[in-house]
Amino acid sequence: MKKNIFTLLIVLLISTSFYSQKKDILMTIDDEPVMVSEFKRVFNKNLSLVQEEDQKSVEGYLDLFIDYKLKVIEAKAQGLQETKEYKKEFEKYQDQLSRNYMFDDRVTDELVIEAYERSLEEINADHILVLLTLSALPKDTLIAYNKIKTIREKAIKNEMPFDSLVKKYSEEPKAKEHLGKLGYFSAFSMVYDFENAAYNTPVGEISDIVRTEFGYHIIKVNDRRKKKHKINVSHIMIFENDEKREYDPEERINELYAMVQQGESFEGIARQFSEDRNTAINGGKIRTFGVGDLRAPLFEEAAYSLKEKGDVTKPIKSSFGWHIIRLNEVFPIPTFEEQKESIESKVNGGARARVVTKAANQKIKNEYGYEEGVSYMPYMYEFVSDSVLKKKWEYVPVPKNENKTLFKIGNKEVTYDDFARFIAEKQNLSMKYDNKEMLIIDYYNEFYNKTLKDYFKQRLEEENGDYASVLDEYRSGLLIFDVMDKNIWTKAKNDSIGLQNFFEKTKDDYVWKKRIVGDIYTSPTRSNALMVQKLVEKGTDSKEIRKQLNTGSQVNVIVNSGNYEIDRREVPKDFEEKIGVSRIYEVEDSFVVMNVVNIIPSSEKDLEMVRGLVLSKYQNHLEEQWMNDLRNKYKVVVNERVLKRVKKELNP
Repeated sequence: MKKNIFTLLIVLLISTSFYSQKKDILMTIDDEPVMVSEFKRVFNKNLSLVQEEDQKSVEGYLDLFIDYKLKVIEAKAQGLQETKEYKKEFEKYQDQLSRNYMFDDRVTDELVIEAYERSLEEINADHILVLLTLSALPKDTLIAYNKIKTIREKAIKNEMPFDSLVKKYSEEPKAKEHLGKLGYFSAFSMVYDFENAAYNTPVGEISDIVRTEFGYHIIKVNDRRKKKHKINVSHIMIFENDEKREYDPEERINELYAMVQQGESFEGIARQFSEDRNTAINGGKIRTFGVGDLRAPLFEEAAYSLKEKGDVTKPIKSSFGWHIIRLNEVFPIPTFEEQKESIESKVNGGARARVVTKAANQKIKNEYGYEEGVSYMPYMYEFVSDSVLKKKWEYVPVPKNENKTLFKIGNKEVTYDDFARFIAEKQNLSMKYDNKEMLIIDYYNEFYNKTLKDYFKQRLEEENGDYASVLDEYRSGLLIFDVMDKNIWTKAKNDSIGLQNFFEKTKDDYVWKKRIVGDIYTSPTRSNALMVQKLVEKGTDSKEIRKQLNTGSQVNVIVNSGNYEIDRREVPKDFEEKIGVSRIYEVEDSFVVMNVVNIIPSSEKDLEMVRGLVLSKYQNHLEEQWMNDLRNKYKVVVNERVLKRVKKELNP
């Protein structure tokens, strides 16, 4: 009796479990289940990105979700998850995502605060370098250290000017030319150890000896100053070189400057005449910047010379062309809270990461347990041949009786053989070494850090559901990108015949709009425009008109010649389509007269003129066909009862 009751209970438990699982299966694709929880997570996360209204309902979004799943399944069927490119990209994201769980926030916070405080100040310094590679032998390291020590003593005693010491002793390339001068720099501009030495040295003094990846340095700090604020400006630009135009760029910029000085609208002039199309549409306004952000020193120097809002420079020439610059706004240096996120990103990605990594390793060891094993160096130095210096060492398994444990992390035992495999893979990717001992030391440090990190990531995905979900979404997204690139985007680019055939079927979608050919005259006043109109009617050419109306520094007319589609910004919106001299149109704060020589009717464009647009549409066409093929290839069965319940929950 007891046995029968026990058997009945087991059957009931299994039945309940099976029913519960079935309740949570939204659909199957080739008999593989897709769970309700996954659909809900993706639906709630991506709903705001859906543009079509009919796809914002559960039923409407389901088609997008099925397409999403089919692409992932097809990517795996094509083995794209095994490619080196996929594995590399996925590992990069996994590293980034796991950082939030792995690293000690307190260590990062201290480095972020330090970096922010340093970013408020710029240091001007000179340095002397004694070259030394990280793989140098101990005896060479000692020679280099003693040399920099002697130089430092001379500098402290002021035996000769620092410039002279640089000329005589520094081994930095071209040191005799630039005398070791670094100019002004701030946080993140130099390697971290160098930055530390510079910021910890008072003005006028010589730093302690500091070692970086380049060798040994001493630093002389010349000056400290507060970092400059950021500014926003607008500009009117004329490119220096443009074979298509007929006017002289310097002459044109001077004409435009005269118009600004006459009180014409800066924005109006920029919209009409500036050749920087990206900013012209916004009246010449460019993005906010600080010193060094634009990598255009002459432009920045001119912009920072402006003191008051609305001040305008005279025409200045940069490496890009001619500019007139107006100061719009001065921004105070951002607060710590405003910069915190970007500084954290730099801390986690730069030399400061070594400090963070050391703390993270300790955290992992404390969390999962760690046991140190035998030393790696004596055995590995003999096991790995000198051929590794030429990147030609061939891995062979470490014999079982010699395969000692290097360390244990959690339930993972790390051995000589694990490290040997790492060396074989690493040798082809690393810099060249001259010393085998240094190579093995550097490789082991990297192997040690990577092993601890990989173990943490593995356990994190097993133990943290939220992390595992986000990681799986990225894994799927990456596969979708790769399968689309292989089957649609690259295929379309390489299918020249298919593209041509598609263009022939859709060529009515690509036509020139009606175009006008002639001259466009722009004047600041109606009276000047009237004079232009009369001169054009008399047959006076554009050069003579400019000569007559633009006297001295006074610019009364700007001329553009060429052909323009009817809706181009140069053509007045209410333009009357007829050949000859037009009436006077008012545009922005100016007056426009057109001398129309010809009106070209609308006509078809050839493929080369619209290749990018046609390619985009062809890719969409191929994707539509491909998705139909996938729906025929894979059997999709939706559980309508479960779907009905999900619809009530998500679209009540």
